[in-house]
Amino acid sequence: MTIRKNLLIASIATAGFAMAGTASAADMYKSGVGALYAGLNYTFMNLDFDGEDADVGTLSGKVGVMANEYVGFEARAGFGVNDDDIGGVADVEVDNFFGGYATFNMVNESPVTPYAVIGFTRAELEVDTAFGSDSDDDSDFSYGAGINFEMAQNVSGNLEYMRYYDDDDVTVDGIGLGVQFNF
Repeated sequence: MTIRKNLLIASIATAGFAMAGTASAADMYKSGVGALYAGLNYTFMNLDFDGEDADVGTLSGKVGVMANEYVGFEARAGFGVNDDDIGGVADVEVDNFFGGYATFNMVNESPVTPYAVIGFTRAELEVDTAFGSDSDDDSDFSYGAGINFEMAQNVSGNLEYMRYYDDDDVTVDGIGLGVQFNF
């Protein structure tokens, strides 16, 4: 199963880079600033372990390319910067995560661009108790939606909801705030 997911991610990325080479720079993004972008996000994540909730924070970076004005491909990676206690007996955190995604943008004339995102995320979660620590890493299908809002010609902010992981009775959701730089 993991091999198929990796092949799908590689196929999406390859197709995106191939299509990006055929599009003109003026058509890449509604502001006409180019095909490549990078950004930083702080995400408020909620981890649900069989009904037990933990609220943690992560910092992540992303790099991407707009294949055309509607479709983009990006890679993201991040790590936990804030952990949470569950019932005073366990300390929970996101150690790290990374993934590959496709974005589908609803281009319009306003400075706000809504988008949907799908892809795969690999996450490593860690739980520390008085009896020791345990970590688990796995990957899962991810999806979400957000908005980019243009703040300057090459700079935009974003607000996004993502379901990063939902497998083996563990759900990881996040609301992220960030900044994106278009090149």
